Amino acid sequence: MKKDLYRPNVAMIIVSNNYPLKKEIFIAQRNDLTDVWQFPQGGIDEGEEVHEALFRELEEEIGTDEVKIVAEYPEWITYDFPSKIAVKMKPYKGQKQKYFLVKLKKSAKIDINTAHPEFSDYKFVGVDEALGLSASFKQVVYKTVIGHFKNEGYL
Repeated sequence: MKKDLYRPNVAMIIVSNNYPLKKEIFIAQRNDLTDVWQFPQGGIDEGEEVHEALFRELEEEIGTDEVKIVAEYPEWITYDFPSKIAVKMKPYKGQKQKYFLVKLKKSAKIDINTAHPEFSDYKFVGVDEALGLSASFKQVVYKTVIGHFKNEGYL
């Protein structure tokens, strides 16, 4: 029997450079799914370290890697793809993610018009609004990770 495969992935909750005075979270609208907003994330390449993937994905998705790591979620967290997405992602059933809370540096310039754009829009919102805008299949993960960062006093 084949074991369920989860794609290794890094994900980031980005706070503005006004943090901790303002706890505004970056969320972006996917350009391939209608009204789906999410945190930046991406696969970890074979042989790539998690932190390398974090900075590479930031550059690829929002045009800057000028961030400071504030905190790291202490464990890997998984979610399953909805059936429509799972078909395109075979052999993976879902993703196994390592989450980071990162703060944009003052010098960071966000540009979602990257070489391979994944987002059509972005904004900074409060924690509750971010949860309300996110895709239903990611809600549990987002609530878990945000809850952890809240409990630790970061959000």
